[in-house]
Amino acid sequence: MSNIVEPSADPLVRQIAARVRTERERRRWTLAQLADASGVSPAMISRIERGESSPTAVVLGKLSAAFQLSVASLLALAEGAQGAQESVADTRGVRRGADAAEWRDPGTGYRRRQITGPRFPAEIAEIRLPAGARVPYPAAAFAFVRQLVWVLDGRLTFHDGDTVHELDAGDTIELGAPAERVFANTTDAECRYAVVLTRDTQP
Repeated sequence: MSNIVEPSADPLVRQIAARVRTERERRRWTLAQLADASGVSPAMISRIERGESSPTAVVLGKLSAAFQLSVASLLALAEGAQGAQESVADTRGVRRGADAAEWRDPGTGYRRRQITGPRFPAEIAEIRLPAGARVPYPAAAFAFVRQLVWVLDGRLTFHDGDTVHELDAGDTIELGAPAERVFANTTDAECRYAVVLTRDTQP
């Protein structure tokens, strides 16, 4: 399966493209250096940065690991940039569900909606994992963060390194030291879960 698809009109996808480029440039990395650090080809990174292709969750996992950011942090930074362009008149912290940006993985159909705003000290996201979907992440994508996964509906098969956990609605798991992890839905119904993340140590 290809890791890139045709460009999307979704403004959040464009913000992700800009954020990947910004994170690379602030480290003064060339495309080749980011490719070496992430395992993603320079051509693919270039297409992502130009907004010509939308990265899958797996590719975002590799890029975020190279930046020593979690995928949640990388997406939250992009969503924060999008939100910064909108009105800040509402200072009460109200965020309407209908206004929340939702990112969709073009490879699996995985959907992610940011719950908290950029000024909140923890990052909370709602994930919808379609039936049969499987999303692996490298260990480095979990560096410098503390993370909890809370299953809201359905069943999540969670691979934490060599350990596999079958998590049902209401179950939570607090993640420890960084390890290769896989979020999988082996059922025939959607799984919905929340990810709560705080930064542990600045990279």
